[in-house]
Amino acid sequence: MEKPKFYLETTLFNYYFDSDRDAHADTVMLFSEIAAGKFTAYTSNTVLDELTAAPEPKRGLMLALMDQYPIQALTTNDAVDQLVDLYIAEGIVPAKYWRDGVHIAVAAVNGLDFVVSMNFQHIVRPKVKHMANQVHFSKGYHPITIVTPKEMIDENIQHH
Repeated sequence: MEKPKFYLETTLFNYYFDSDRDAHADTVMLFSEIAAGKFTAYTSNTVLDELTAAPEPKRGLMLALMDQYPIQALTTNDAVDQLVDLYIAEGIVPAKYWRDGVHIAVAAVNGLDFVVSMNFQHIVRPKVKHMANQVHFSKGYHPITIVTPKEMIDENIQHH
């Protein structure tokens, strides 16, 4: 069976270092499973832009995760931009938070299986999960499953 391919959204890089957050341990576990080769992990140039905008010392720590773990950064393109425009037009993601749409769209355009996020405001929401996949279906992309790190770890445990 092919390894699950997933997209790491910006919040995971934060949670990795924020030991006071509930999902910190699950996030660290997810990164260790990436290192063990259980998943194929991706992120995007949009995430790298967001990490670069963070203040030091956290910026350097979060960016260093890209060197410590096998995570490939995907770039945005016209197909991604078109999906984001649709997400905004359909009310899936607010225009002000278009970058949150980019995370989902990069995963869809690149044929990934999951988006892993702790952004409960604009990404890990039933409405977003359902409506984004309606858009994906209408444009010929396969569905994306949006999950938290805990769900990703639990899913992997059940299937291996």
